[in-house]
Amino acid sequence: MTSIVQSWPEPVVRVQHLSDSGIRVIPDRYVKKPSDRPSLGGGSAGAEANIPVIDMAGLYSGDASLRRRTAALIDDACREWGFFQVVNHGVSHELLARSREVWREFFQLPLAEKQKLANSPATYEGYGSRLGVSEGISLDWSDYFFLHYLPVELRNEEKWPTLPVTCRELVAKYSREVVELCGKLMKIFASNLGLREDYLLEAFGGDEELGACMRVNYYPKCPQPDLTLGLSAHSDPGGMTVLYPDENVSGLQVRRGNTWITVKPVPNAFIVNLGDQLQILSNENYKSVEHRVIVNSAKERVSLAFFYNPKGENVIKPAEELVTTEQPSRYPPTTFNEYRLYIRMKGPCGKSQVESL
Repeated sequence: MTSIVQSWPEPVVRVQHLSDSGIRVIPDRYVKKPSDRPSLGGGSAGAEANIPVIDMAGLYSGDASLRRRTAALIDDACREWGFFQVVNHGVSHELLARSREVWREFFQLPLAEKQKLANSPATYEGYGSRLGVSEGISLDWSDYFFLHYLPVELRNEEKWPTLPVTCRELVAKYSREVVELCGKLMKIFASNLGLREDYLLEAFGGDEELGACMRVNYYPKCPQPDLTLGLSAHSDPGGMTVLYPDENVSGLQVRRGNTWITVKPVPNAFIVNLGDQLQILSNENYKSVEHRVIVNSAKERVSLAFFYNPKGENVIKPAEELVTTEQPSRYPPTTFNEYRLYIRMKGPCGKSQVESL
């Protein structure tokens, strides 16, 4: 995708550096307007509930009724929540733990070492501290590392960290296994929608051309967590996100009507959420849902977000089988390249983009 902006409009400040400096008042750029702060945010916060937890082992049971029940649970979660957690997903617990730990070690490296991998808006690859390139936008209380995995021609392992020394090896293995999990989920989604099993995967470009990338999020301690967010409310612009959260510190919140529900991570589980492209392809039978991240005054957090996306040039539109007289097409055709320009310019902005279609 051709990038409009090649450099950040203002000097980039590392949030971790701000946190470590011992400040007691956060800079104005990080203070959210009152309606967006965690204590308000358009509804009550921290409700006592959780997103569905689904045991994927049921999908591979010899019991046909259990397979159907498990698939139905996934279908319900996609229609009603747009979010669910999965256990027994096939990715080893050891790989999960080692992957998160290696990234925790990366963010504890000296600033000068991390700065060697500083990113730009041209590709977002590397060490970053802001999303969106519009000048003067509100900033989130987080740093991150972003990298491409698929398609292969976009993968550049030279841009992946060399420290810690196991980082590149773990990134490759983790990405390979999560891509495999996403492929399984895509087939289940398609079958649940009444489509050919490979329909959604083919719409994304197939195994050779679909997009997959990872953003490792680092949320430092914040002296005023009630005034800011680690990640502003948004729905994901891509296809599907598989998140490995920090099990020790809750931070992800999902919008449920006018309520923000704080997700309680299940040990060794992934949190799966649908992006705008699956909402479009499903003609709104499946939902992408707003979510955000709150920060903590006492603890830092590290999470691994893996994005599974359509090929940038592929035209995405509602599946013809899902367009009826009762439910006409909700969206015009668009490409993912065109679609994601919005968030690249503005940063996270609720569901305003998909709703504008």
